[in-house]
Amino acid sequence: MYGFVLRRVAQAIVAILGVTTLVFFVQRLTGDPTLLLLPETATQADVDAMRHTLGLDRPMIAQYASYLWDILHLDFGRSYTQFVPVGQLIIPRIPYTLALTGCALVIALGIGVPVGIVLALYRDHKATSVLMGIVIAAQSMPTFWSGILFMLIFAVTLEWLPASGAAGFESIILPSVALGLLSMATFARVTRMAVIDELSKHYVRTAKAKGISTFRLITHHLLRNASIPIITVAALEISNLLAGAVIVETVFAWPGLGLLTIQSIVSRDFMVVQSIVLIAAFITVFLSLFADLLYAAVDPRIRLETST
Repeated sequence: MYGFVLRRVAQAIVAILGVTTLVFFVQRLTGDPTLLLLPETATQADVDAMRHTLGLDRPMIAQYASYLWDILHLDFGRSYTQFVPVGQLIIPRIPYTLALTGCALVIALGIGVPVGIVLALYRDHKATSVLMGIVIAAQSMPTFWSGILFMLIFAVTLEWLPASGAAGFESIILPSVALGLLSMATFARVTRMAVIDELSKHYVRTAKAKGISTFRLITHHLLRNASIPIITVAALEISNLLAGAVIVETVFAWPGLGLLTIQSIVSRDFMVVQSIVLIAAFITVFLSLFADLLYAAVDPRIRLETST
């Protein structure tokens, strides 16, 4: 068990280092941020002075080594455009993104899993064909398009909910539904396939022969045994929700990390973008490790061997 955890932690460190390296160099292919920070009338001397102030006149390898060293000391540098520590820009945005992704995940699981169970138990019923069509349509709907559609219907036409901002609980409803819609459809399809697979096994037929009710069969047997693929998808979907938050936060002007990411990319604020990607990489790798460890707790048939 300890060997497995240590091996996964080592893999996590390598993955985070790889993501950090990739983002560091790709960001610098977008151009020189000093050209955006200075007025058009700036002279070459002004450009050189700004580059020296930002440390961009050093060799690329030296900049990268310095950046890694600062990260080890939890120093994420200073914003190129706002000239304040990156932490002051990121930390206030984190609760907004966590609240948005958390609500979206609750919506996705709370609707997707029950819908998947219904689709599996009544797969031969005509009504489930319509429900399956809705699930497929939801899974094919781009997040930005569903967000704009919800905004037009519920905010502009019906005026039930605010169209943008973060003024209160009502403001999070539309963006969280738009963000969770795609994951909801994914959970529904995965749950349906997992439950159908479990329904074909001998213990289900035995339980039915003993007269166990459908509700007890689902809650005490089917869900527990079908939870492994759901857990796997949940770990991946949380990462997808964090990625999708970039689009949703931009559409609804939600003041989270996603909106900050877009603003920083446009202004070529390298330090902010690198720090946000690093945080996202940490979350993704941690969730993957947590899902692996949760398998054994949910299904005792699974054993974590140090040889794998």
